[in-house]
Amino acid sequence: MLTALTPQAPDKILALMAAFKQDTRADKIDLGVGVYKDATGLTPVMRAVKAAERQLVETQDTKVYTGLAGDPAFADALSTLVLGEDRPRDRLAAVATPGGTGAIRQGLELIRMAAPEATVWLSNPTWPNHPAIIDYLGMPSSSYRYFDTATGGVDFDGMMSDLEGVAPGDAVILHGCCHNPTGANLTLDQWGEVAALLERRGAVPFIDIAYQGFGDGVEADAAGTRAMIAAVPEAIIAASCSKNFGIYRERTGLLMAAAPSAERLAVTQGAMATLNRLNFSFPPDHGARVVTMILTDDALRADWLAELEDVRLGMLTLREALAAALRDRVGSDRFGFLAAHRGMFSRLGASPEQVEAMRRDHGVYMVGDSRMNIAGLNERTVPMLADAIVAAGV
Repeated sequence: MLTALTPQAPDKILALMAAFKQDTRADKIDLGVGVYKDATGLTPVMRAVKAAERQLVETQDTKVYTGLAGDPAFADALSTLVLGEDRPRDRLAAVATPGGTGAIRQGLELIRMAAPEATVWLSNPTWPNHPAIIDYLGMPSSSYRYFDTATGGVDFDGMMSDLEGVAPGDAVILHGCCHNPTGANLTLDQWGEVAALLERRGAVPFIDIAYQGFGDGVEADAAGTRAMIAAVPEAIIAASCSKNFGIYRERTGLLMAAAPSAERLAVTQGAMATLNRLNFSFPPDHGARVVTMILTDDALRADWLAELEDVRLGMLTLREALAAALRDRVGSDRFGFLAAHRGMFSRLGASPEQVEAMRRDHGVYMVGDSRMNIAGLNERTVPMLADAIVAAGV
């Protein structure tokens, strides 16, 4: 049997990570891997996470399974963070998942279970795991225009034109905030226009919100998602705690589905629990419990929000510094979009050849499509990157 397996294409980001490790240059810069790093290059454990874990170790008296959907307190706490106090409790189903990727996978499985003929629409570009999972599941897919390479912003007219082609029952994946890989985001007014179009066309939004708190703040980053949920009868939301709580390895995520009515809630919840059972039985609990403790304890929550705000402002400062450094070097504001983007990522607009030149000549590692992780920079490396960008002729 195993002799029939064929080699799989290597993951480009993992290959980039391996190449970076093998590079012996002292001044190399890693802008490829999609994790937050502080100024020292580390991904620290947040203070509130440490405190919650200490409490958990002292008080937890069992490691028995929770339930197929995970701890209800986690679903309640995280759904409130994402959707607010006004979330539609009477029609909101939720299950814990192994990370945001697990929530995406379970959400796509839910779509396939409910409507196997539905087309899943993706922004062009999008996070590579979106199309990879869809293709593996054998689901129909299509794309809509999103990123304007000329301006570094959203091609909103192109997006809306393409989404006029969605059919009733299709699913449209939207990035809740901090679009990966471009960093270009919809305005709240644009969210309203997209919501009206999807409601009119009878399509279902599938919102991937993995960076809440990394863009314009915890509340502002969720505003588009909340507006969408209020406007449409059905929606699917995949939330991740990896970035904003810094618990990547704990694999903590939540899949939510807003059912069309309270009567359909039990069926929807049951289907999601069944998918959990079939894929991994019971979801992991440690990270989910830590998050629940933080969100339900006033002191822990305040400390978490303060540290998360420091992280957000630090990335914004790096964006502004890089845009300013490039402005000084090229004599124009054509890289100003870098300061306007939000979250960890920006797409620079460099060709694969220019990306390779930056790696070869300057030790700057970014994904071949020129997606770069702003959090991989620090005060010392910002001017180095600006020099590399100019030297490569971007």
